[in-house]
Amino acid sequence: MHFDKAVIMRQIRFALFFALSWLFALPAHAGIATAPGADLRVSLITYGPGETYWERFGHDAIELRDTVSGEAINFNYGVFDFNEKNFFLNFARGRMHYLMDAAPSALDESDFIDSGRSVTRQSLALSADQAAALRDFLLWNLRPENAGYRYDYYVDNCTTRVRDALNQALGGVLKTQLDARAGGMTYRQQTARLMSAQPWLMLVLDLGLGPYADQPLSAWQESFLPMVLQAQLREVHVDNGHGGLQPLVQNELLVSPNRLQVPPPVAPDLRPPLALAGLLLAALIVLMRRTWRPGFVALGTLYLLAAGLVGILLLALWTLTSHHAAWANANLLLFNPLAFALLPALWRARRGVMPSRFANGVILLQLLAALAAVLLHLLPGTVQKNQPWLLLALPCWLALAWSLRRTR
Repeated sequence: MHFDKAVIMRQIRFALFFALSWLFALPAHAGIATAPGADLRVSLITYGPGETYWERFGHDAIELRDTVSGEAINFNYGVFDFNEKNFFLNFARGRMHYLMDAAPSALDESDFIDSGRSVTRQSLALSADQAAALRDFLLWNLRPENAGYRYDYYVDNCTTRVRDALNQALGGVLKTQLDARAGGMTYRQQTARLMSAQPWLMLVLDLGLGPYADQPLSAWQESFLPMVLQAQLREVHVDNGHGGLQPLVQNELLVSPNRLQVPPPVAPDLRPPLALAGLLLAALIVLMRRTWRPGFVALGTLYLLAAGLVGILLLALWTLTSHHAAWANANLLLFNPLAFALLPALWRARRGVMPSRFANGVILLQLLAALAAVLLHLLPGTVQKNQPWLLLALPCWLALAWSLRRTR
């Protein structure tokens, strides 16, 4: 969820860490590292979504500003390095390594402003003791031995780390209030909404997400997104130090407006386009079986190969990776390696040969699996919202089964 200048930013982080450590040793008040809590101002910096796929979720940081020296530092948890050893292998296995980082506020924000992403600053009402405790925690977390963490898109990312640090400094008030509110969307809906600018990637992600992505969320859970956390903080109230309550967000400033395409407010409905695609593909299968047998075989082969390969991928995500959002995916009932077993029967259909008893058994098994996928939506307690893929796959399987059984 952050920019790709990871190597440069890592160097800045280490340089800044040692500089701040040196400042701790100075008796004079020299910046945020030694400032009294009463002189520290805490803000949440929220960056809007970018154009690259890993920037679509947005980003954020905690700004600490010393009102005496004027020093301002942004702390964020969103640095990764494409050049890390086995980066893509670890990414595929769900073992993503991210780092905490820090940089002067103006430098950190300039990259986002230059790329056209919005920058918003929310000044937060932390007491002097809370601000000092947050500062101490962030500096401890910035140390090389503490900076790394195992990244998870939904439950442990650059925003949840910022959220958790603020919640810890506030004594748990943030979690208490946000847990009591219902979220507006599920993980699946938010993912589809934010990735809609890249339709093919959006479809791949939707296909790969399992029932975990459809669970109802609280506002606390949905605050894995920077823009959601920004909105939720506006409704949080904290102790004003005089026995009353005050808004956590004291003021909000749009530092730089968004100049990029804005994500839609709701997730696109994938059912109509995938249902249409399923009906068209099924109609082509039936039509070609009657009028052009080689075309029927070619089209059927492409579908079976795609269904089998998707099934292998979904099975691998469930059994071989840490991507828990992809586990127990009901789409395995629609797309699975059984499809490969039907390829010989399809190829023999070009010569008018009827399916073997084994092929008939595979066809029946696949139709039963598709029926089970439908029944999951009719029974109480259904959690996975894979109706678009049901509408795509069901017509195709029925058309293939009918066409193979009608072979002479």
